[in-house]
Amino acid sequence: MALLDVILGYDCNLACDYCTITAGMRERALSTAQVVTELRAGRAANYDAVAFTGGEPTIRRDLLGLIRAARQLGYTSVKVQSNGLLFAPATNVSRLVEAGITRFHISIHTHDAALYDTLVRREESYAEMVAGLRNVVATGLPLIADIILKADTYAALPDALRWLQERGVRAAHLWFVSLTDGNRDNVASMPRMVDVVPYVHTALAFARNAQMDVRSLHIPRCLLGDDHVHAWDPGSERVRVVTPEATFELADSKLAGSVYVPACEGCTFRAICPGVRTDYIARYGDAEIAAARGQPPQMAGVVRLPLA
Repeated sequence: MALLDVILGYDCNLACDYCTITAGMRERALSTAQVVTELRAGRAANYDAVAFTGGEPTIRRDLLGLIRAARQLGYTSVKVQSNGLLFAPATNVSRLVEAGITRFHISIHTHDAALYDTLVRREESYAEMVAGLRNVVATGLPLIADIILKADTYAALPDALRWLQERGVRAAHLWFVSLTDGNRDNVASMPRMVDVVPYVHTALAFARNAQMDVRSLHIPRCLLGDDHVHAWDPGSERVRVVTPEATFELADSKLAGSVYVPACEGCTFRAICPGVRTDYIARYGDAEIAAARGQPPQMAGVVRLPLA
């Protein structure tokens, strides 16, 4: 299935402490007419799935109309990727379903109530997220929960998956924090992958026993060991990203792996691995990858300091 990933705009009703969106970016958005034009172009190029993302797409007044337009144009899969807060009123979810949505992504960030409100920087938001998640689960439509792996969340990953499973969620994606754009200088938010991987192993073991479909993004397969089958590179599929500034293939995104370090040569996974993200190499170098391959490191990381 070929996916058209439409970033409607960068504005949001939250201000997550790891968000890569800058204040200036929040002012930029696609118009309704521009989105419809891109939807038509996507269908002409045989894209049959569309995702409306952001920012936060549910704050757009034209979202229902865009979903209807996508279905009328022949998109068989229509997804909304959201923080879920505006799903708390069940009527909002019903309207989306009636308009033709076929699947949901909800970024829960973390399952911990106190940490959640601190992370999203909006008090009393946790209850809305939980209510929204519950209402979406009740629709019976496919749902994927997105979890962020950052310095203050990764150790709770096994508990987060248990929490999701208890609420009827059967699929999750694990996102590794990025040091780009708005989060560029927040270097303390990015842990070492070797510190995160043991918690990923524990979480994936639970997921397999609970028959949950869990995929890990951004952590190279060589670091995941026997759990490499859970690694997923969305850029390996046909995905066209439409933003207010440009249109490009997902494989070219700053959030995708793009660097092959010396130790990558000869790796079993070389043909299917997209490499390591540039922001991670800039932070930590290639020591972890080299160690996994039984080689000495050759690239030193550089801690980026805040701009003056």
